[in-house]
Amino acid sequence: MFKRSFASKDRAGKAVKPSKRSFREHAKMKLQDKLNSPPVGSTLTSPIITLVVGREQRLFAAHEDVLSLSPFFVAALRGQFFESSTKQVQLPDEEPEVFSCILEYLYKGDYYPRLLHNKRRNSWELEDAQDLQKIGGRGSVESTINHSGVGGVLLKDTVIYCTAEKFGLDELKRLALRKQGLQSGIQVDVILRSARYAYENTPDTDSRLRAHYLALIIRSRKIFKRSGTMQTEMEIGGSKLFFVSFEFFPPCRSSSVD
Repeated sequence: MFKRSFASKDRAGKAVKPSKRSFREHAKMKLQDKLNSPPVGSTLTSPIITLVVGREQRLFAAHEDVLSLSPFFVAALRGQFFESSTKQVQLPDEEPEVFSCILEYLYKGDYYPRLLHNKRRNSWELEDAQDLQKIGGRGSVESTINHSGVGGVLLKDTVIYCTAEKFGLDELKRLALRKQGLQSGIQVDVILRSARYAYENTPDTDSRLRAHYLALIIRSRKIFKRSGTMQTEMEIGGSKLFFVSFEFFPPCRSSSVD
């Protein structure tokens, strides 16, 4: 008697449940879909564009098809910022550190530190972050940049969000906001300066970033009151953030009578 083996490649096995995709994989697939028209191979053979960024005129290089994922660059490559003879785009108002993250996202679907999914905890975390207090955040990964245009320290993800708004990259906006939500232990003055920057560099209809900062300010209202920083913001006045500050931190009335 011979035992017949049915372990054939054609044999139908158990259905394998597809694994969940990470945020990075999801974003990368979306970018790849855009790159597939025209064909993927064209991204490696399309012209190289030189980008002159910031006041220090730092030089970057990228493929034209990759840059064209952004509506801003589609227009820029046809407009006054593009020097056709040298294939250069002038971006004097951008921050080189932030623009480096933009390019990394366009090529890879994420920027450092990458957003990673912890399967054991079923939660999102940032690459290389040391969460010693188990409360989330970047840990040793730098969360701020010194913005030359503002002349102060801002939250890096907020600047990336605002730049993504300018460049028409909605997926990058969602990614930046998600990363910023993992931060903790941010200084009060950095929160307010970043919030003011966000209000000034996004349209009034952008409710997501505003809701994020509003929740952050409300959560930290006791710290704000003790620090006196919110009082300073209210004394400055005039900014869009001022009206939010006034609503949740009404100024103390003087008890003296003139």
